[in-house]
Amino acid sequence: MLDASVLNAIENCRQEAFDLLVELAQIPAPSNHEEKRAAFCKEWLIRQGAQGVYVDEALNVVYPIGCTEDNPVVIFVAHSDVVFPDTDPLPLKIEDGRIYCPGVGDDTANAVALLMAAKYIANQQLAPKKMGVVLCINSGEEGLGNLKGTRKLMETYAGRVQEFIAFDAGGCSVTNKAVGSHRYRIEIDTEGGHSYGAFGNRNAIAYLASLIDTLYTVKVPEKGKTTYNVGTISGGTSVNTIAQHAEMLYEYRSDEKEALEVMEKHLMAALEFYRAKGVQVKSTLVGNRPCSGNVDQARQEALESRVSSVLMKHIGQPASFKSGSTDCNIPLSQGIPAVSMGCKVGGKAHTREEYVEIDSLLPGLKIAFDMVLSYFA
Repeated sequence: MLDASVLNAIENCRQEAFDLLVELAQIPAPSNHEEKRAAFCKEWLIRQGAQGVYVDEALNVVYPIGCTEDNPVVIFVAHSDVVFPDTDPLPLKIEDGRIYCPGVGDDTANAVALLMAAKYIANQQLAPKKMGVVLCINSGEEGLGNLKGTRKLMETYAGRVQEFIAFDAGGCSVTNKAVGSHRYRIEIDTEGGHSYGAFGNRNAIAYLASLIDTLYTVKVPEKGKTTYNVGTISGGTSVNTIAQHAEMLYEYRSDEKEALEVMEKHLMAALEFYRAKGVQVKSTLVGNRPCSGNVDQARQEALESRVSSVLMKHIGQPASFKSGSTDCNIPLSQGIPAVSMGCKVGGKAHTREEYVEIDSLLPGLKIAFDMVLSYFA
């Protein structure tokens, strides 16, 4: 419950939060190259009086509060990386009550909400009630980041994490079950040659296309929801060259561990079929996100109830729970209660027309403050 003094502090920081979002959203942060945002967030937190802030080897910006060597902890995260490969400042515009910028909603607005809560805690010198609190602007949530930031956090605080809350997505949508995935780089090599003089030699692109067609005939398991996708393809040398090399990125995902195992068998059988044709086929696992493990149902439901109550209080809607692939995959796979929730409303995520509604930012701050401060005296 936020008292009048906290609500007044949130109202007074609205413009600061808006300005911070505009500044942070423009800083490029492709997965595995979050250095600029990490440095900015660390320096910003230190200027606000936060003590003990550091950037770890995974490029997480970590602010531990009341964390001793072995006490239990709760972890809050909001990821710094975006899906876009830009290394120059990201284009931003403000119009019609919206902030438009690639990655502004996924996940920069949520990161700002967490940063503002961190500032309030530092300024008020608040102490946690029953356990340590870790606030983190984490790395590697998107794509081939492969959840590297959360993996590092769970390693750092192994055996101590009681709950894990990610600020990601928005509105009333809350992820409480992990969608696992396997992601592969698949490469095919043949002899190739001149398109006229060596006509008849095997073409790596043709075999890759045939493999893709084969994979798209796979019937997914009926248990849970399972999907597959070829996301990128590349290869060849020129229009008059029989391609020697072609490759793709392929993934399958499911909210059921057994379904992932079935899909893996289908993929490996298909690869062996093409190897039997005499072409070189190489597969490299480049991403592996686990499904949910054996989470204590009572503790998970208690966390979900708190989240739903907070959302109802500040946006007038209860939580709508769903499966998803988020930073919560790692703690959920380890049996730790976890949810991923949002602190904004927007649209067109993962496109260059992505936006957040400016009017949603104030309720989002209240959501973030309410969730984080519930662990403080």
